[in-house]
Amino acid sequence: MPTPDLVAAPARLAPCIVLIGMAGAGKSTVGGVLARELGWAFLDSDHLIEALYGVRLQDVTDALGKEAFLDAECTVIRAIKANRTVIGTGGSVVYREEAMRHLAKLGPIVHLDLPLTVIEERIARNPQRGLAIAPGQTLDDIFREREALYAAWADLRCDSQGKNPRECAQWILRHLPPDLLTADA
Repeated sequence: MPTPDLVAAPARLAPCIVLIGMAGAGKSTVGGVLARELGWAFLDSDHLIEALYGVRLQDVTDALGKEAFLDAECTVIRAIKANRTVIGTGGSVVYREEAMRHLAKLGPIVHLDLPLTVIEERIARNPQRGLAIAPGQTLDDIFREREALYAAWADLRCDSQGKNPRECAQWILRHLPPDLLTADA
């Protein structure tokens, strides 16, 4: 069997699966489980931003302000070139159409949907989580404005309430287009 050229780009691109949703929705946790189930890579776009700036995500959002952060996030997202990868995005990615158009080209977009009360509990447990929020805005404000954006961009909506990460991953696998996982075979 010939050895593949690991330096060259693959001749045929394989899809990615993109997870969107609010901070605390479980994108990183579910994404990691889903990637392991598929034998794919997992990429967390918030970690890419932290690596680029060399500081915690909240420090980046605080330093840049909401609008500049959203522009920086969009630039990072648009630079992603990946195959056979589950991509967990920051909750604010839906604010930039360019970023979402790029992600939609990579593969199906899955919205991990949870009610505000659960999101509030999870964020309260991790107050250092990066959150793109303008001065004077509340978590309720951004939850409400993002709801329509998540719905508009999602190919699938996984109601995550009452599901553990493995159950969410299994739900996603059952609801993906049938030919998606055979596209790279």
